[in-house]
Amino acid sequence: MTTRRTPGRPASGDTADRRSAILDVARAHFAAKGFRGASMRAIAREAGVDVSLISHYFGDKSRLLVATMELPVDPVDKIRSVIADGPDGMAERLLRTFIESWDPHHEVFSALVRTALGSDDAHAPMLEVARNVLVASLLEVLVGEERELRASLIASQLIGMATLRYVVRLEPLASADPADVVRQYAPPMQLLIG
Repeated sequence: MTTRRTPGRPASGDTADRRSAILDVARAHFAAKGFRGASMRAIAREAGVDVSLISHYFGDKSRLLVATMELPVDPVDKIRSVIADGPDGMAERLLRTFIESWDPHHEVFSALVRTALGSDDAHAPMLEVARNVLVASLLEVLVGEERELRASLIASQLIGMATLRYVVRLEPLASADPADVVRQYAPPMQLLIG
């Protein structure tokens, strides 16, 4: 006697592969189209699964988006370790770490930015990382006047550079060697650090 599965439930043995395929396709769709433009049906079709399987694994589209944000890099640890080394040369270390972390995972960054810009509700995760990780960590080491403004400006420089490199794909920045970007970009950022 064969056991019938509930529609949308995966066959045993292929759960991890199907879940992984859904996440890979969803990341690409969110990166290319943002939250509003990405369709659960299109994601399911490209991943080769029924749309009900996506609902089974993730619930709804917003939960699918959150699942795709299982970041391949831990921004908290990387940023804090760079900042913990003190203000001397921090801009160079911060830029190098930021680029080295995101270059291999530019699709994830692109999905985060496109989604944040496309939906009032979806910008919260990016805002939280910018405010509670980057700005807060910078405030621990910045001294002098207008620390909060300077920390926000540094965050905006990093996120702005990454947006032009990974989302807009502005040339020659998009294909520039990371060392060249750091060499050109670090000095003005270091002025804000002090």
